[in-house]
Amino acid sequence: MQALIINDFGAVEKVLARTDIPQPVPGPDEVLLRFLASPINPADLNWIEGTYGTRPALPETPGTEGVAEVVESRTAGFPVGQKVICLDHAHAWQQFRCAKADRLLAVPDDIDPLQLAMLKVNPATAALLLSEFSHLPPGSTVILNAANSGVGQCVIQIARERGIRTLNFLRDPVKSSDLTELGADAVFTDDDAGLQAALEYCKQNQLAPRLALNAVGGESALRQLNLLANGGTQVTYGAMSRRPLMIPNKFLIFRDMRFRGFWLSAWLESSSHAEIQRNYEWLVGMIRQKKLHQWVDCTHSLGDHAKAFDRLGHPERRGKILFTP
Repeated sequence: MQALIINDFGAVEKVLARTDIPQPVPGPDEVLLRFLASPINPADLNWIEGTYGTRPALPETPGTEGVAEVVESRTAGFPVGQKVICLDHAHAWQQFRCAKADRLLAVPDDIDPLQLAMLKVNPATAALLLSEFSHLPPGSTVILNAANSGVGQCVIQIARERGIRTLNFLRDPVKSSDLTELGADAVFTDDDAGLQAALEYCKQNQLAPRLALNAVGGESALRQLNLLANGGTQVTYGAMSRRPLMIPNKFLIFRDMRFRGFWLSAWLESSSHAEIQRNYEWLVGMIRQKKLHQWVDCTHSLGDHAKAFDRLGHPERRGKILFTP
């Protein structure tokens, strides 16, 4: 079978290669999965570079998430033909994988498999960011940077469904209309001019945001604090700028702000299966009702991975790039 494998950490074009390996055989309480689709996420690039929160033993197959079909089953809970997502690191950039039943979640057949392939990470992260750190009744306001990222797009759509206003910051103002289309209430450039415009917007609309979602770090994260209400919470779930979060004392002493971090993998490890299933069923319902959608730019075979990564950095890319093994 075909698989994309790394034997060392480094730049993807240097260390990722398509390889033919034996097809695995499932053991007791395992299923054999055939992957249908898997996206390229920023975390995948960090994982390949060796800069992610955990490092795998090498050689290894990347692919944080994906949707698969059971083709052989040695457990009663997952019959042949059942579609599933992996709750652990999916290693989805390969044609087949064996997995333990307790690390799988069944998903329905009536949803676009490309949307299911992107279900585990971005939608769940967005929903939990909006529910786990601050009480946000309808009419509340949330600040987010990297608003055109996968998580940002999901935050906007889920917040709209819950009646929560979003103040969105992004580097490229050309993409503002995309966010407005998703339901963003206001979009600003992520710079000092954008901060001043947002401060004026909040003043005119009498807004006092209680939650800021930070995926960037550095100056971008600091700008959020100037908009956050006293006693508000900033949650960091990414570090796209690769710059540290530097918190001036005034925000701690005089404004009593709270600072938290979020990592979906830790939530999946610590939560009960019933809680995990409840959250994902709600998200699937959102997708089914067409209230939650992630854009897809293009799909590629595993053998075409070089073109997939070339497209990843293209300025006209709109949405995720997925492998369809």
